[in-house]
Amino acid sequence: MNLNTVWFILVAILFTGFFFLEGFDYGVGMWLPFLGKNDAERRGIINAIGPVWDGNEVWMITAGGALFASFPQVYATLFSGFYLALLLLLVALILRGVGFEFRGKRAEKGWRTFWDWAIFTGSLFPALLWGVTVANLMRGFAIGQDMNYYGGLIPLLNPYALLGGLVFVALFLVHGANFLVLKAPEDIARRAGKVAFTGWIVATVLTVAFVAWTFFATDILTKPGLNGLIPAVLAAFALLVTGWLVRVGKSGWAFVAGAITIVFATVMVFAGLYPRILISSLSPDWSLTITNAASSHYTLKVMTIVAAIFVPIVLAYQAWTYWVFRKRVETGSEKLVY
Repeated sequence: MNLNTVWFILVAILFTGFFFLEGFDYGVGMWLPFLGKNDAERRGIINAIGPVWDGNEVWMITAGGALFASFPQVYATLFSGFYLALLLLLVALILRGVGFEFRGKRAEKGWRTFWDWAIFTGSLFPALLWGVTVANLMRGFAIGQDMNYYGGLIPLLNPYALLGGLVFVALFLVHGANFLVLKAPEDIARRAGKVAFTGWIVATVLTVAFVAWTFFATDILTKPGLNGLIPAVLAAFALLVTGWLVRVGKSGWAFVAGAITIVFATVMVFAGLYPRILISSLSPDWSLTITNAASSHYTLKVMTIVAAIFVPIVLAYQAWTYWVFRKRVETGSEKLVY
């Protein structure tokens, strides 16, 4: 296995970790205005992710940095071609972060309600835009021979990509509800358990439609050699198990099964892409691959050494954080004031 493939796998792992961790994070943010009936309950919901939400976002930053260092041409094409979408994503994330920090600065109901909806918006739009982005990666977009994208924002908002965005939103809502069942105050946890199954039904319908469309519109599941078919089947099985576990009230295992669904769905995308990273819809020869878009061998070698040293440290620290804050939060707890 050469270093190009190693770094393709590492980037895939980083994005998998991001969607798994930030998935329930976004889901909790989207449920905030609906499951919290008063300020104390909404504060309890936010406190459930208070110690970890900003750490979860580090996975996105790290994945972007790894992509820039290992496959700089992919980074340049993706971030310039999706510039407006990424700008909207960053604005939403800023709004979300500000909402977490500002809602507790004043006691007025209107003030806190405004920032609660800011957190909702800042969770919904990133989930939707990430789904749109991933769907476009699967289908391909107009990359020219010069490795530049031509088309602007509107072609990226095609029906297939928008359905992918809705799938992300639905899966994250289920993931977030299952997390709240484990971590939120008891009254909120019971409500979250009720909406989790309804959300699962919606997510299942949207996912089935998206996978069927993917089968006919892309080669992600059908290309010769390595493809995403087996991970897709495993993700579908995990999703069905998630629904059953939610139904019988096994919340801990339901959260695990939902996480496995997201993990295998992400693996499906990267397995279906390999050895490509960005697919050109204009010509297969113009696609960006792990070969024509990679950094030099020396750069990848140095990065591998650095990653081998520091990635385990970061993982250990984040695991420690989750262990320390593993207990269920209390309604209106002032230990973390948001």
